Amino acid sequence: MVTITIIIHMSRTTIMIENIALLRLMTWLSPAFPVGAFSYSHGIEQAIHQGVICNKQSLKDWLLDILEEGSGWSDAILFAESHRCSQIQDDFAVLAELAEALAGSRERHMETMLQGEAFLSAVQAWPNPVLEKLPARVASPIAVGAVAGAHGIDLEAGLCAYLHGFISNLIQGAVRLVPLGQRDGVAILAELEERIQACARKATRSSIDQLGTCAIISDIVAMRHETQYSRVFRS
Repeated sequence: MVTITIIIHMSRTTIMIENIALLRLMTWLSPAFPVGAFSYSHGIEQAIHQGVICNKQSLKDWLLDILEEGSGWSDAILFAESHRCSQIQDDFAVLAELAEALAGSRERHMETMLQGEAFLSAVQAWPNPVLEKLPARVASPIAVGAVAGAHGIDLEAGLCAYLHGFISNLIQGAVRLVPLGQRDGVAILAELEERIQACARKATRSSIDQLGTCAIISDIVAMRHETQYSRVFRS
């Protein structure tokens, strides 16, 4: 009976710990978490302005390219590497510099750095030694990956949530600019679930050596957005 009681107790403790990790992940990647993600379109506003994105299918195709061949993939690799660094108490300086250097335009740089800075500021509510090791200004995937790892959140689960939040935010931005309804936006997110999971799983098994993108048009429209005359989003 004692053995059974101990096993049951350990099982309940494990579930409680996992639930706490889930709650933290949901909070940190919630649209309400104060990082200002809603104000960035990641260049999508310019793509819509040029007519490249004009309906549900073109938006879905665009998002897939970003996820698997563009900045989404780069961020996934950086997130995974940052998560690993937090596990071995490694220095984040070199990785942080690399992540910042990968921002291909002024607005992309502003987007990732300001969100990373805002995330680190807000996450101070959950004290952890890793916060002292991270630079004050760091790209978003480095910040979230390091904190998730330091709090014992599973790498693949954390990465799935991060990529889901990234894609979801872009969808919501596009819904505001393209004649798309919320139902279309939700449908796109549902259709991309398996691809998001596959991207996260692939990134967990990859390293910095696999870092690289070829979503050139996405980078170009992000640069053109800097001089767009009338706009709603900051990037």
